[in-house]
Amino acid sequence: MNRFVRTLAVIGMLLFALPVAASAAGDNAPQPEQQPAETTSQTPSPSAEPGTSVTTGDGTPATVIDDRDVEGILGKNVRSSAGEDMGQIIDVIVNRDGQVRAAVIDFGGFLGVGSRKIAVDWHALSFPADAVIDHVILNLTRDQVRLAPEYRSGEPLVVLGAATAVQPKPDTPAQPENLMPEK
Repeated sequence: MNRFVRTLAVIGMLLFALPVAASAAGDNAPQPEQQPAETTSQTPSPSAEPGTSVTTGDGTPATVIDDRDVEGILGKNVRSSAGEDMGQIIDVIVNRDGQVRAAVIDFGGFLGVGSRKIAVDWHALSFPADAVIDHVILNLTRDQVRLAPEYRSGEPLVVLGAATAVQPKPDTPAQPENLMPEK
């Protein structure tokens, strides 16, 4: 009886593997060559000097930037000025004018458990002076960040380490300095 069960198991595995092997063999069949559609070059000439304004093949204005002068920062590690690991930059917050206001740091936790998102003022960040940006420096202590309120999308934004006070909206009437009546 035991040999019979083993034989059935082997036959079942072969029946299961046969269609998979046949479809894999069909994937290796030669395919007719497809010619790419002809397009005009949209990129500026590689010989253009960095910092110069150029026009792409379709007339769109562009600027050439030396790739050694720029770097993406999303996902970069953040360290305090004392070298403490502070987390990673996961988002950048801009205002309606397009000015960068804050960076969102995924702070604390271990393997994504117990981490919090903290918004820090853009001016509280600094970047290494050498050519490679392998990390970003946050000019706040770990305790300051640990005590900060968590960033939640769609809720009022609390930016840690704001360098300037928030100015009242222009349509807000000015309040008199002394509201107490004189005696």
